[in-house]
Amino acid sequence: MGLLSTIQISLRTARCRLCQLPTSKSWFSTKSTPLGGKNILLMGPPGAGKTTVGKIVANKLGLPALDVDDDILEPAWKMPVATKLAELGGRRFLEEEGWTLSNFSASGCIVSLTGSNPLHGEAMQHLKQNGVVVYLDVDSRDILERLGRMEVNRIVGQEDGVSMRDILLYRKQIYEKWLDVRVFCGMGDTVEEVAEKVLKAVERYLEHDEETYVSTRSGGSESPDRKTYFSDVVIEGLAADGGLYVPKKGFPDVPKGEWLRLISMSYPERASVLLEKCIHPLDVSPLDLRSMVFKAYGDNFSSDRVAPVKHLVKNQYIQELFHGPTASFKDLALQLMPQLFAHCLPPMCNFLILVATSGDTGSAVLSGFSRLSGADRHRTGVLVFFPEEGVSEVQKLQMMSFREGNARAVSVLSDFDFCQKSIKRMFGESGLTGHLAVEYGTVLSTANSINWARLLPQVVYHSSCYLDLCRDGVINFGDPLDVCIPTGNFGNAMSALYAKQMGIPIRKVICASNHNRVVSDFLSTGQYDLQGRPLLLSHSPAIDILKSSNLERFIHHVSGGNSRLVDDLFTHLDAQKRFQLPEGLLGRMQQEVQAGWCSEEDCLAAVQELHTQTGYLMDTHTAVAKVVADRLQDGSCPTVLCSTAHYGKFAPAVFKALQIQNVPPDPVEQLEQLGAAASEPAAHGEMMRRLRQRGGSGRRALQADYSVLVEEVESMMQDSFLKVA
Repeated sequence: MGLLSTIQISLRTARCRLCQLPTSKSWFSTKSTPLGGKNILLMGPPGAGKTTVGKIVANKLGLPALDVDDDILEPAWKMPVATKLAELGGRRFLEEEGWTLSNFSASGCIVSLTGSNPLHGEAMQHLKQNGVVVYLDVDSRDILERLGRMEVNRIVGQEDGVSMRDILLYRKQIYEKWLDVRVFCGMGDTVEEVAEKVLKAVERYLEHDEETYVSTRSGGSESPDRKTYFSDVVIEGLAADGGLYVPKKGFPDVPKGEWLRLISMSYPERASVLLEKCIHPLDVSPLDLRSMVFKAYGDNFSSDRVAPVKHLVKNQYIQELFHGPTASFKDLALQLMPQLFAHCLPPMCNFLILVATSGDTGSAVLSGFSRLSGADRHRTGVLVFFPEEGVSEVQKLQMMSFREGNARAVSVLSDFDFCQKSIKRMFGESGLTGHLAVEYGTVLSTANSINWARLLPQVVYHSSCYLDLCRDGVINFGDPLDVCIPTGNFGNAMSALYAKQMGIPIRKVICASNHNRVVSDFLSTGQYDLQGRPLLLSHSPAIDILKSSNLERFIHHVSGGNSRLVDDLFTHLDAQKRFQLPEGLLGRMQQEVQAGWCSEEDCLAAVQELHTQTGYLMDTHTAVAKVVADRLQDGSCPTVLCSTAHYGKFAPAVFKALQIQNVPPDPVEQLEQLGAAASEPAAHGEMMRRLRQRGGSGRRALQADYSVLVEEVESMMQDSFLKVA
């Protein structure tokens, strides 16, 4: 039942009685509301429409509406607010306003605050004790236009020489300090539309129990006594039944007006808004989330735009996702995910993050978790398993350079699929997980793309890519766009489909495979077949994967959440090494995705051809996407290639593509030589710094034996955490 219906039912049995007690400035409603008698406090700058929106919301809910200026300050002062401001001046006015509000109490009311109330900390603390603060986050252009119509050219606290735009920007920081719920208003939203958003936002805030997650293999059939929230899925990583977590209610639909407003925003601002819509404020508060986002995408990225989009050739563009500290697209998720993980950690327990990597994830995980501090860092260990012959030398050196704290990377004499399968097996063995919990007070988790907190931040950069093209005048919002993604574990492709679900007009997601073309074959035939299929090494090792984990989420998505089907298919895959999609489902998949694959020869040729043509140097994974996009795109709309890594990470292959002889043996010298040959992008500074640390000394490789990997896990715990007495 929604918020409006619940309150209306309550009103049938008891009408609200409002009484004002002038001596104590108290307002009371005699009936109980779903807020438990708390007020809804509307906060925002002058011109945000708080008073009008408050009256509309109050009318719809049948609750009293209070305006702080009209109903509290002026009766108390016995003069207009403007007169009081002229009499006292800005600083003393704020003190008097705050003192008056600190003596005010109300219950079950819609209260429209003044624009300056949040500047008084003591008054806001008082109000928040019995209120939910709803911030009307209105576009500054709309605010300035409204204030102009109202002939307001100065507001409380605005000093001489400070523009209205600057004071609004300053105020925004103050408002975000106090909010419980953000109502993000689109450009040109009417007060009626804002009021409706307020109702929906408060309803969402109250219905935390409805914003839960389910496994792709069991759907909503879990015990009704146990609900799984965002904070649970971040820590658990993998569902108990072996499935992957997905939001039960899917993704929110973002209105066009809100997308239009996001166009002019920075990457961290876009990320804050979009992730707030996907993470319930009672799991991670908007203030905490914004702090994490701005830390994740700050000066640790070499580009101010974080994930810039550049024109390549003709109707083809490239999104550079490699400007993070480890020169890989994984940084876009893994500079944020560790902060979310630490925030959600339950007390009195250690956690060991197990990661299987085909190259880029390992160093990105180690980098992200190394930025934690204090108790969070001491309670969290990271152990990375990677195939000894399945990653580049640069990737190995990057991973081995992280030696500080509870973190290490170990190679395995096998392939990525063995590493990932072993980790999933550890999670599924209750005897092992129970032993580790009892002996070391430590719980296992994962940071692979099977973890929802790894996948969710990737939705942001696909959305940001589209918005950048709108900002640069390449397209208008609503125009179609194709995205071509080098695909291994399908997480990157799945996040693009989720961006589409939120309202980004992606026409086709093109999945590009190398000669390990299991995903391409599956999306062409509907048959997933691993029988007798060896994993082949390639020049694009990050997508050298046969068992693509995130396909579970895709099948769950296109089948309308058919968890029984997903469970049957992947159980069959584990037992028989193959499965066949039921009739009709493949067609639904092909409406959203296309797929192709690229030979090793074509991959290298694409690197050379683009470099010769433009001077731009791309890595071998981006080259796979380029080859497949050239074959499949029809030219009717722009196509964006996801450039998932800096070319320096795969230097030997790039030298081979460019047909450069006498390659220096030293990886640092290789990167310096390639940087000199490329017109863009430049050499990656943080990657070069890490490589100069020479982190490869003492490297060892484990045998491809499950029990050996388990021993390594326990050894890591012995080194990192105290044994439980």
